[in-house]
Amino acid sequence: MSLSFDPDTIPLPVGHFIGGELIPAGRVIGMRRPSDGKSYTDCPVAGPDLIERAADSAKAALKVSNWAGVRPRERTRALQAWADLIEAEAETLARIEALSSTRPVGQLVAGDIAITAEQIRFFAEFADKEGSELAPTDDASLGMIMSEPYGVVGAITPWNFPVSMAGWKLGPALAAGNAVVLKPSEMTPFSAVYLAQLAVRAGLPAGLINVVLGDGPTTGTALTGHPDIAKVSFTGSTRAGSAIMENVARTGVKPMTLELGGKSPQLVFADADLDKAASAIAGSVTFNAGQACVAATRLIVEKRVADRLTAAILEKMKAVRPGPTWDATTQYSPIISERQRARIDSIVRAAVAAGGECLTGGNSMDHPGYFYEPTLIADVDQANPAIVEEIFGPVLTVQTFESEEEALALSSHPTYGLASGLFTSDLSRTIRFARKLEAGTVWVNRYSRSRDHILPTGGYKRSGIGKDLGREAYLANRRTKSVLISL
Repeated sequence: MSLSFDPDTIPLPVGHFIGGELIPAGRVIGMRRPSDGKSYTDCPVAGPDLIERAADSAKAALKVSNWAGVRPRERTRALQAWADLIEAEAETLARIEALSSTRPVGQLVAGDIAITAEQIRFFAEFADKEGSELAPTDDASLGMIMSEPYGVVGAITPWNFPVSMAGWKLGPALAAGNAVVLKPSEMTPFSAVYLAQLAVRAGLPAGLINVVLGDGPTTGTALTGHPDIAKVSFTGSTRAGSAIMENVARTGVKPMTLELGGKSPQLVFADADLDKAASAIAGSVTFNAGQACVAATRLIVEKRVADRLTAAILEKMKAVRPGPTWDATTQYSPIISERQRARIDSIVRAAVAAGGECLTGGNSMDHPGYFYEPTLIADVDQANPAIVEEIFGPVLTVQTFESEEEALALSSHPTYGLASGLFTSDLSRTIRFARKLEAGTVWVNRYSRSRDHILPTGGYKRSGIGKDLGREAYLANRRTKSVLISL
């Protein structure tokens, strides 16, 4: 059976999911499909009253189920059952997400959803393998470092990878013994609701996952500032992350994990496999139409191979073909909204006005929906808008260097330090640059995550605080206390 579907026939779980029940709301936000621009439903908006209800539901679920106090292996088994059901319902989940997001249905089933199930299983295994420890003390005492969950975690996820970002937040928080109140983006909310419904069907206690829909100013502010939210985890823009920090500081003090914006460089040396580099670089800015915080949008290439590499990248960028997300053959995604497409276009035009040369692209595509051409801009300096701004679209800049020192200087960004790429066959250079690049992730001779979920992700500078994925994400959802006993 084909994964392709008619977008007008997909039933959506429209409503908040609190205490295991789907709940409608009064005020709504109109929604349009990115693939064709058509209005299709409304997103409810949760205010402080519904945030209060969700927080109460989470606290009650923790108490009644004793989720934090059961044998840790019971949490593991429950989460594994949820992961199994996610895989079993992958096609339904993919169609719900593809309808409103930028993610093609075929990529969702084979990629995002399968990886989400893997990640939940990965975090589930930490439940009975990480815990308290004894501390070295003298013979007259016993020292312990006790580990325990926070209680209720507030999580906010972005619109670019809705299912997998929800898995990033829910997996470690639940495995660590917490309950979660999750707010997905108001542009892509319904796959998160369906994920939570699957969790209850799989046997997780109702109320352990509560999903509240709405925008940042109303719903996000109420959630992050609520006194019963003990810890906040957010993925999104640096500007929104700053607003969350301000709101938390105004309403109290609580720990935060923030994975924020990026403007990642890709450094290519003449000794690299240029064909491999061209595929990775073009792929990083055309995958999801460049709508990824780790998208490597700054190509920094050794001058003597710049023309050859640029020509190969141009060929690959020009070959993309747009298509609706509900077509199983689609590989190139739409932009999430008309507003975002207009923002991308305005930065491209500002970059050209500032002296950049547009080698390809630079326009909206003649296609239904919010599509933008893959764009390559050369002759840019460090002050060019295309270098400075996180564009969040399929736009790549090209700069050249002649020495390692020059390459490092060009790679540094005053604001961002999320990820970076390095293409070279010189092992010594690899180690030198891995130490010196100002980024939380360095990919060498590739530009993508693997399915090794043990590797954490997170940024330097204003690209964030703390880590998602890996052991670090699990530990970030637990707090420690010191205990000293006199014998």
